[in-house]
Amino acid sequence: MLDGIKILLIEDDAAVRIGSVQALQLAGFPVESFESAERAFAHIKPGMPAVVVSDVRLPGMDGLGLLRYATEVESEIPVILVTGHGDITMAVQAMRAGAYDFIEKPFASELLVEVVGRAAEKRRLTLEVAALRNKLQNWFGIEAALLGRSPLIEQVRRTILDLADTSANVVITGETGTGKELVARSLHEHSSRRSAPFVAINCGGLPEQLFESEIFGHEPGAFTGANKRRIGKVEWATEGTLFLDEVEGLPMSLQVKLLRVLQERKVERLGSNELIPVDCRVIAASQEDLGELVKQQRFRSDLYYRLNVAVMELPPLRERREDIPILFEHFVLDAARRYNREAPIVSSAQLSELMMYSWPGNVRELHNVADRFVLGLLQARFKLLKGTQSHAPTLPDQVAQFERALIEEVLRRHRGNASAASEALGLPKKTFYDKLHRLNLTAEDFR
Repeated sequence: MLDGIKILLIEDDAAVRIGSVQALQLAGFPVESFESAERAFAHIKPGMPAVVVSDVRLPGMDGLGLLRYATEVESEIPVILVTGHGDITMAVQAMRAGAYDFIEKPFASELLVEVVGRAAEKRRLTLEVAALRNKLQNWFGIEAALLGRSPLIEQVRRTILDLADTSANVVITGETGTGKELVARSLHEHSSRRSAPFVAINCGGLPEQLFESEIFGHEPGAFTGANKRRIGKVEWATEGTLFLDEVEGLPMSLQVKLLRVLQERKVERLGSNELIPVDCRVIAASQEDLGELVKQQRFRSDLYYRLNVAVMELPPLRERREDIPILFEHFVLDAARRYNREAPIVSSAQLSELMMYSWPGNVRELHNVADRFVLGLLQARFKLLKGTQSHAPTLPDQVAQFERALIEEVLRRHRGNASAASEALGLPKKTFYDKLHRLNLTAEDFR
């Protein structure tokens, strides 16, 4: 009925429970039902897109106790209480304790659907407002984590904020050094899972015989050398995020086992018969096109479609050269602090080299060059282009990219004052405005 909002129904009377579930499902609501309050505990979580409907008279903890538990988890979760005793005092007590509404038995299914529908609408709006506020509050934080002002990196930041607070699995693609793990961490840090672990595992960096133990865990005696229990990465990531780096390197035999865990949301440690529920968001990263690997039968199609709910393709550094000056300066200052050195000044000639280089190692390579620059291991000329001419952009491209970066930097320094910027560059105003038009720049954007 309302996209993404499910109903948690707690009712010990089997006939009432079955009838209520059917009524709600016919109205379009996904429903999970429980016989007792205690069985529903694990399903009540902060930020959950759900409404709780509970009978007051229950074995063990009663509905009022469940209401207190739910409001302690998150005060905004709507809880609807149901009773067959017509106790007005109890109804008043429940409303004062934070119940969304109170339904008296026997009730018509239409009344149940109506009350639940209003509660679901309230919950949807509450979550939407929270997501919007979270996005606004974290805008500056994500700009600090993912530096750059190019349209490409701005789009990456927008996509992160759009996807962060969803449960969708994400595949991040991009060349080596483009920042795939940084983006994965940003998705985690800007989500409601931020207080839980971010667990990263390199799928291509572990021997196959160790991978199962690493990702699924094991019990003592599961194999030679297994002297004590080990909690696997999947289990450790419960309530948080599991990051599968270089997922294309996962052997086919292990892809099957990982798919089973992702489908069933349960993991079985090596040497154990117990299935352990897990709830983690999965983010995978790959340097290769997984769709192409599926065609080549080097990656399972069912695992691909399980992971490939949302895709983020990170641009190589050569496609966002206007970000190079600010990134390099940031890395230089960071290296100066780490090595306790003075931060050297980048000359125009050195900046020109940085702008013209093709950066096959992307941001990671730029970081490495900044470290060497601070340590004095580079000459006055970096000589970055040596041996890489075949990958370098054409001269007109290099000139345009350098010109754009220089004009943007001067405009930023003069806070969007076009007259001051044109004077600093030694250009007539008409020439300066012609260049802004040709480069699709607007001075006002830098104020």
